[in-house]
Amino acid sequence: MSSKRVVITGTGWVTPLGWDRESVWQRLLRGDRAIGSLHRYDASTWSTGFASEVKGFDLAERLGARADRHVHASRSTKFALSACDDAWRMAGLDEDRPDHGSVGVYLGAGEGEVDYSRYIAAHAEAYADGGFDAARFGAAAAGFDAAREVEQEPQLTSTHLAVEFGAQGPCLNCMTACAASTQAVGEAVEIIRRGDASVMIAGGSHSMIHPLGMTGFMRLTAMSTRRDDPMHASRPFDVSRDGFVMGEGAGIVILEELGHAQARGANILAELAGYGSTADAYRITDIHPEGKGGAGAMMGALDQAGIDPRALDENGRPLVHWVNAHGTGTKENDKIESAAVRLVFGELAERVPFTSVKSMLGHLIQAAGAVELITCVKAIETGIIPPTANLHDVDPLCALDHVPNEARDLNGVGGVSVCVSNSFGFGGQNDSVCVRRFEG
Repeated sequence: MSSKRVVITGTGWVTPLGWDRESVWQRLLRGDRAIGSLHRYDASTWSTGFASEVKGFDLAERLGARADRHVHASRSTKFALSACDDAWRMAGLDEDRPDHGSVGVYLGAGEGEVDYSRYIAAHAEAYADGGFDAARFGAAAAGFDAAREVEQEPQLTSTHLAVEFGAQGPCLNCMTACAASTQAVGEAVEIIRRGDASVMIAGGSHSMIHPLGMTGFMRLTAMSTRRDDPMHASRPFDVSRDGFVMGEGAGIVILEELGHAQARGANILAELAGYGSTADAYRITDIHPEGKGGAGAMMGALDQAGIDPRALDENGRPLVHWVNAHGTGTKENDKIESAAVRLVFGELAERVPFTSVKSMLGHLIQAAGAVELITCVKAIETGIIPPTANLHDVDPLCALDHVPNEARDLNGVGGVSVCVSNSFGFGGQNDSVCVRRFEG
């Protein structure tokens, strides 16, 4: 394995709780929730008529005149542009610009939104005589907006970021469902370690709060139907949980090879010390019931970081101070992820805080992992772990240290030095990263 170390020098996000780094973090520590009735379209007859929406966002307010070149970009691409601009500036790269060929992009970005009015009208035209007529559909499709059609392609988000920030190195995008942006960060680390880039823009973005996105998960019975109380609908690890809540947003981190960051005097936020990736090879929508895939991803990340999950430090604390759970709030995910944590940490499992910020943000799908990685960076910075909101009656099958409803300040016992962040996707994709406090 390469001895090159990779550090984080910038972070940015757009979330349903806002997009200012500090204010979003404070809202998470307070247990604020962004979940409510849908405003984007009429979902009054749907079993799930609520979501965790980003409200009031305007890219022009974030980028000014620079937003003009991205006017046709999808909603999730605009989230990514804003998050990346914040991360880029935080890293100091707006003034200390690196060689363009040494900068790459690796995202776990989702598809753009379908132009529904034209799309549905074309289908209606094609079915005018009671059967599907491809010729009629093709004629109607000639009226589709070409720019919007192109922007549905998931790789376009990476393209927009490469154009905006002059990144001419490796440029990639992966779509591994809910694991995507964690996988993108991990693979970006490997690109730096093997010397193909000095700086990587990494993370993800997604918005599935639209009719096709919502109905697909509703058909899978994966989403909460708690219409009478949407604010409390996302309740990971609670015995009354009934599914996840759809969210949207973006998270971007700037990764740098340590020597590159030090040479330019960058402020180092944390070290991305380990990455693990596995496949369940089990079923498309079900996790392996014993949690072996998730455990393998966590073990891979910790092994790469050189951390023994069953060891104690000189003060008797576990070496891992927080596991950011995938923690969706579905019956199966939470139970099996809890089992995976027990496989990894053994007798120490109940001493390692294990919480889910999806209880407040909802599930940002492909953007979830990157946003949650940023919460790990903030936990290391502040020494405080955000809570699992809406948790009042822990499922005995999930009984771990979930930090229910109130944040936990660990500064009195040494703060937070090592975090693991999990992201597990449909299809059995498991990805974990280990981030730790930087020590030169």
